[in-house]
Amino acid sequence: MIRLKKRKPGFFEQVIAGNQIMPATDRKKGLQFLVDFIGEIRPGGGKRKDAAKNLQQAIAQIRNNRVLLANLQHALLSQLSSTDLTSAITESGIPLARGFWQELSNRLKHKILPPLLDEDDFLYVIQTVFYRKNDFVWVEAIPRKIWIDFFTTASFNFGMAGIEFKKELMQAMKILSYQVAQLGLEKVVPEYLPKEDQHHDTPFVIQNYKVHELENLLEQNAGPHELAVISGQLKDDMQHAYDLIDHIRESHTEKGASIQQTYILLILSNRLQRMQLILDALDADDQFDTGRFVDLFRMLIRNEKRKNSIREFLSQGVGYLAYQIAEHKGNKGSKYITVSRKEYFKMIASAMWGGFIISFIAIFKNLINKLQLAPFPAGFLFSMNYSAGFILIEETGSTLATKQPAFTASAVASSLDSKKTEGEPDLDGLAVTVARVLRSQIASFFGNLIIVFPLTFLLAWGYHEIFNRQIVSGGAALKMLVDQHPWRSASLLYACFTGFFLFVSGIIAGYWQNKIQYGRIRERLIRHPALKRTISPKRLNRLATYVEKHFGSLMGSIALGFFLGFSGVLGKIFGIPFDIRHITIAAGNSAIGVYGLGLDNIPSWFMLAVFTGVLGIGLMNFVVSFSLAFIMAVKSRGIHLSQYPRLIRTIGWYFLRHPKDFILPPVEKPEPVFKPLKKDN
Repeated sequence: MIRLKKRKPGFFEQVIAGNQIMPATDRKKGLQFLVDFIGEIRPGGGKRKDAAKNLQQAIAQIRNNRVLLANLQHALLSQLSSTDLTSAITESGIPLARGFWQELSNRLKHKILPPLLDEDDFLYVIQTVFYRKNDFVWVEAIPRKIWIDFFTTASFNFGMAGIEFKKELMQAMKILSYQVAQLGLEKVVPEYLPKEDQHHDTPFVIQNYKVHELENLLEQNAGPHELAVISGQLKDDMQHAYDLIDHIRESHTEKGASIQQTYILLILSNRLQRMQLILDALDADDQFDTGRFVDLFRMLIRNEKRKNSIREFLSQGVGYLAYQIAEHKGNKGSKYITVSRKEYFKMIASAMWGGFIISFIAIFKNLINKLQLAPFPAGFLFSMNYSAGFILIEETGSTLATKQPAFTASAVASSLDSKKTEGEPDLDGLAVTVARVLRSQIASFFGNLIIVFPLTFLLAWGYHEIFNRQIVSGGAALKMLVDQHPWRSASLLYACFTGFFLFVSGIIAGYWQNKIQYGRIRERLIRHPALKRTISPKRLNRLATYVEKHFGSLMGSIALGFFLGFSGVLGKIFGIPFDIRHITIAAGNSAIGVYGLGLDNIPSWFMLAVFTGVLGIGLMNFVVSFSLAFIMAVKSRGIHLSQYPRLIRTIGWYFLRHPKDFILPPVEKPEPVFKPLKKDN
């Protein structure tokens, strides 16, 4: 006879069957109740894999059983009334150090040896109830609406906690208020405010006066009307403070940003958010914003589980600075995107001039190679040759196809920017932008290559005629062609390395451009005492303007030149397969190799494979550089592409309907011009 194992009753069943209500003063039992309650919601094995479904079942149990509801309320009250809430509200999730690097070092220390947590601290309750390292994952995965439903069903309001609880909230409000006022007076904040807000008290300071008025009214047991008036004024001041923070951030494109300023604006925003929540509990309007409380609840769980995470801090603190760097790149990227046919053919012409310069770079690079120098001086001369060529391309307004992706990717991402648009972005407009970027890239590749190969071939012939010797010949010439071959060499892998360097050089350009703007270098140069004495005002103004407009690009070009110049040298020094392949330079090298061997000595199939390899190098340069730049630009804007599943589909449908737009701009339809009819004489 088979004996069936009796199922053990669940936690909810045990509480209901016990039919007893714990006292609201029993802290130990209350904490254990919360641990067991959350244990029923936490996803586990069997039928409990879905946390959202578990919480919905818990809500149903609370609604149908008054004993369970009463015990939940008393458990919450036992913790709120016996622990210190101040640190949870004023510290959790908010960087405490005065500077970015100090906060980073603190997190590193606490990661090795975590700080001791007092049992009387409410954060101890959070750590005990949500004891698993990844608890924040399922807490955030449960939709906000379900959490709101849970806390509403629990019928818990802050009034239950009594006067002492409100005193704690007021103390937390005062701490936050002083911190906001102090941070609002930091030098990097007032200098970037609108002029009308720079010469009197800002909302960051004024809110502190209102907080003191609110405290006095609460101590005097003032009526709801008086509390509502001062609370309304305080809310207006905090909203004005938010507006000023947004103003500073929006001016970053023009004035630049720094890690220190970005860090201060981050913690200012965090503290204002906490103040809004506390005010919501103290304003005596009997309308508690449960949604805002849920946001704080989920944030506290995440913060306590990730409070020593270096990655989390860098993501928050550096993210907006990365956004500003991407913005400077995106602003420049617009010049690489063609809309009309006139701009398209202008892009081809500009790229042809770029190809003209690259042809000489390829020749000089191979002549340097003939010197047979030691690795370091050879790498240095290669780097100077590349840098000079890239700077010349920049200064002449020419176009180098491979430098486009790092800038156009930011321009594409800006059309998805949640910081600039309200609601979901226009994905149809984004598809049009992608088409414009791709055809512009094709135009620049075409313009570069149509000049590089024939001109480099002619230059190699000219060198042979003048000096009566070839740049390369025989085995060396064959090796130059094999180096571009798609499967007889690692050219496509090296092209990916080059794509990475192109991306990094774009970051460097954006970083320095941001630095120039933020440091107000133009004004400082114009007012420099030594320069004012030695250079005429007109020339000094021209110099300062040049530095402001071009310094970032110069630094990016120099960085790219040294990346490309030293890569092959490092590969040889360390004996590893590490080199670069750049489409235009690869095309130039191919032309030199073809001349060295002679067209008659090269099989057509081999030549076709080399030409395919050059195109493959260009594709890898573009894909890697564009992808990395796009990912950075998207992440720095706080955009999650998973939120836009229609993105790829929309671009695909646009391609099927308008395939020509991805290669050539549509013909502009001339608008009819209406002329007045001539009167008959």
